[in-house]
Amino acid sequence: MKKNYKVLVTTVPFASKDKSPLEILDAANIDYVINPLNKKLTEDELEGMVGDYDGIIAGTEVISARVLRKAKKLKHISRVGIGLDSVDLLEARKNGLKVSYTPDAPAPAVAELTIGMMLTLLRSIHLSNSNLHTGQWNRFFGRRLSEVTIGIIGVGRIGTGVINHLKGFNSPRTLANDRSIADKKRDDLPNVEWVSKNDIYENSDIISVHLPLTVETKDMIKEKELLLMKPDAMVINSSRGGIINELDLFNIMNSGHLSGAAIDVFEKEPYDGLLKSIDRCLLTAHMGSMSIDCRTRMEIEATEEAVRFFSGHKLKGEVPEDEYLVQLAGI
Repeated sequence: MKKNYKVLVTTVPFASKDKSPLEILDAANIDYVINPLNKKLTEDELEGMVGDYDGIIAGTEVISARVLRKAKKLKHISRVGIGLDSVDLLEARKNGLKVSYTPDAPAPAVAELTIGMMLTLLRSIHLSNSNLHTGQWNRFFGRRLSEVTIGIIGVGRIGTGVINHLKGFNSPRTLANDRSIADKKRDDLPNVEWVSKNDIYENSDIISVHLPLTVETKDMIKEKELLLMKPDAMVINSSRGGIINELDLFNIMNSGHLSGAAIDVFEKEPYDGLLKSIDRCLLTAHMGSMSIDCRTRMEIEATEEAVRFFSGHKLKGEVPEDEYLVQLAGI
């Protein structure tokens, strides 16, 4: 590496549990600054920071065309995680930037959190915990995971992981929908019933969403879809904020429809919206990937990709053409 490159690490936390990413940057003689505000950056805040950096190791903050136009020296973005809806890929390409991500690393942790949400909702663990903290002793009847019908919308890395975990619960009836899934993958999941999304809405006791946020999936589940669900159904979103319309979900749950929901991702984060007033709605702070091992793997992979780029080596996690086409279709 001929010169000292400068990298802005925008994602937080970073290297808080394992210092390996920092050691990798130091060994490569790359100068770095970790997010000085220690929070998810707004578009304005990021726009004011990026001008002096050659690379970004990014989180879920918005890296828009406006931000990229201010980043005159920027050559590479390495996304810690899988979601790319916050990065303007087309503007990045227009400016000659390479973009990488770490699609495999977070999947095991998100799949496990989803199973935890299912169990929590079914047995009202969150409600019992809240009640006991306020001096109330209430025992809730619930259902076992093996006795309900699970609907999975999106059967990529995470959706497949959830389905595989369900085998350990006597393989409950599982309905799935993924229009892009290959026939071979269907063959690898022989106990899954492949149905339409409407079939999932109407027949599932728990519906779990595992999709990227695109023009097609934005507000995919709104009032109409929520009302198709059984009155005592439950819905989970551990994928991307904005796929389930938050206001519609609040209105539907506030009316008494749906026995529970678990939401880990929100349109605006940190979340401070109406769903906070619905006790049977389990809310978590975008924690899907936050197991120590998966988070560390994500950070290391993103850092190694930055080093590869600035060392002139072939990238391993370069964003595929399909992701650019998704954004192009949204214009």
